[in-house]
Order: sequence, then C-alpha cells, then structure tokens
Amino acid sequence: MAETIVLAFGGNAITKSTEKGTRDEQWKNIRNTCSHVAVLIKQGHRVLITHGNGPQVGNLLLKNELTRDVVPPMPLDVCVSNTQGSLGYAISQTLGNFLRNAGVDRPVAAMITQVVVRSEDPAFANPTKYIGPFYSQTQAEAMMSGKGHVMREDSGRGWRRVVPSPEPVEIVEAVAIKKMLDAGVIVIAAGGGGVPVVRTPAGLEGVEAVIDKDMAGQLLAREAGADALFLLTEVDRVCIHYGKPNQQAFDRLTLDQARQYQSEGHFPPGSMGPKMEAAIRFVDSGRHRRAVIVSLENAHLAFSGESGTIITAK
Repeated sequence: MAETIVLAFGGNAITKSTEKGTRDEQWKNIRNTCSHVAVLIKQGHRVLITHGNGPQVGNLLLKNELTRDVVPPMPLDVCVSNTQGSLGYAISQTLGNFLRNAGVDRPVAAMITQVVVRSEDPAFANPTKYIGPFYSQTQAEAMMSGKGHVMREDSGRGWRRVVPSPEPVEIVEAVAIKKMLDAGVIVIAAGGGGVPVVRTPAGLEGVEAVIDKDMAGQLLAREAGADALFLLTEVDRVCIHYGKPNQQAFDRLTLDQARQYQSEGHFPPGSMGPKMEAAIRFVDSGRHRRAVIVSLENAHLAFSGESGTIITAK
C-alpha cells in the first residue's frame, strides 16, 4: 500500500567522518543514498526527505573563521540555509536523475525551510550543541573573550563552540510542503533541522541555534500528515545493552516498551537517544502512525519486517 513517508538521514551520510567533504566525496555519497531512496519511490510511496548538515555547516563555520578578515562571516542561521540550498540541490538533481533513468515520472524539489522555536526556550540559556572545528584551550579562551562564543571541551578531543538547541514548534512552510506532496512532488525540506527562527512583533527573525534534525523530522512528519517516519541510521535495529554480551535487538517496540527502555538509559543522548525520542513523539501523535529505525541500505525491507525496528502505539 502506498504511503506518505518521511525519510530522515544524517549529514554523515553525505560527508563521512573519514572524508574531507570535497564535492566529489559528497556527491558520491549522495548517489549512494539516492539509489536506496529511489527504491521506495518506485514502490509508489510519497516521499518527503529531510537530512542533517553537521559536517557541512561545520565546514562553513571554519571558512567563516579563516576568511573573516577578507569576507564578512555569516551568522549560524544563514549558514544553515546555505547548506539547505547546496545539499538540496545535490539531492534533488541526483535523485531526479535516478528516477528518470528508472522511467519514474516524479518531480523532485528542495525547499528552504524555516522552523520556529520559542525565544524563551531554556536551551538559549544553556547551549549544549557542539558545532564546528576543534580548538586548543588557548584558542577557545580567546574566542570566548573576543567573540563572546560559548566554548566547551569535547570528550578529550579539544574545545568546540556550543550553541543552543531549542525545541522545534512549527514548520513555517508546512502548508506549501503538504500541497507539493499532494501534487506528487518528492520534497526535500527542513535540512539540518531547519533554519531556526523566532516570532517577533516585526515578523520572523533568525537566531543563532541548531535544531536537532530528528526532532525537526518528527515535527515535519506530523505537520505533513505522514503515515510513517523512517529514521535512518548505521544500524539495522534498535538494541538494548548495545555492544555488551547480553545485547538484544528488536523487530518491534510498543510506545510503552520504548519509553521504558528510554527511561532505563539504553539510548544515549549522543547516538540513539534523539532518534528514539523523535519516534516516540511521532507515534504518540496519531493512532495509526508508526516510526521505523533502520539502516539506509535496508529501508525498503522494513515494510516486510525483514529489517528495522518498528515502533507502534500498541
């Protein structure tokens, strides 16, 4: 049965941790990603794609620092919009080529997407999201005193800038996205968690923040009326006791089970935690909705239960 599916994959699917992030590296990875997405589209599903941008926006911030005496640096919200445009261009062109070569007549369009956050969100007083390159402690202290950045030591690897990661509350372009989906368009939206904006008396205004892409993805899926949210990761199934002799993988989880394992600390904040929280919120928002956590390569097998963990209400 054809469904409306939101596919959410990370920026590391576009620039791997071992790569420099050249144009050729990124496009090779995007071709691999799109080859798997095309399988779902050929099955007849309406697909809405969202993606991360961590490595890419980190590179832009590094360019800001290296060229700040020559070219004025851009604020973080502009950097997010820049990566939405460049990655959206690459994904839409590559996926469109795959579909045309397969004889599938479906247009693909990327949309610059703004996501509203609350100006009073506690995250603005407690920045936690690491972005950009690593620095020495001396460099970090100079940036804190000279530029007002908040810098923290990151797992023994050096110092990095941290920014607020507020909760997403509204997709500004949700109506337009829904109309495009209804018209048969494959849409790419809310890249990098969306451009963070707040509502002011004068209208929308960008802010220095990064929205978690999985949290933005579940909100995008809800507002688009999606049947399923696919959270694509490097593992095929959700596990508890991960990496230990008693590791246990799941084909299915109910909301109650997912919440129980979450409360027991099985899903760390830096890995499976945001995906599980996004899955729980999406499934809890509608009786017949389901979330699937699965690897990109095996996403098309999740419908038959051959791969992935499916989270349902009951």
